[in-house]
Amino acid sequence: QVHLVESGGGLVQPGGSLRLSCAESGSIYGVYTRGWYRQAPGKQRELVGIITVGGNTNYIGSVKGRFTISRDDTKNTMFLQMNSLKPEDTAVYYCTTNGFRSSDDYVSNDLSYYWGQGTQVTVSS
Repeated sequence: QVHLVESGGGLVQPGGSLRLSCAESGSIYGVYTRGWYRQAPGKQRELVGIITVGGNTNYIGSVKGRFTISRDDTKNTMFLQMNSLKPEDTAVYYCTTNGFRSSDDYVSNDLSYYWGQGTQVTVSS
């Protein structure tokens, strides 16, 4: 099992920055990817970006060039650095880890998803 705890959310003015953290504990057979999602009021949860085990990243178009995902493997913690924040970035942000709980799950390509509790980010003047 994997347990995720986000921190670092808060209120920030447009154009400001925030850094979210996602502390991971526990382990599974093999991690596939990690990432960040967000959910704004009245909207569906959307993927913000992912980071592979090898450190490659990918982002949705609306945050490219402004958000950066990184991970400190020594601390088992993933980060989301958010710069040039806009009011439309206001949402609850969730970190996620997905992977295979066992070798049987790997063979059958049965991915499990683990989620943090979410942290509120509000961009407003």
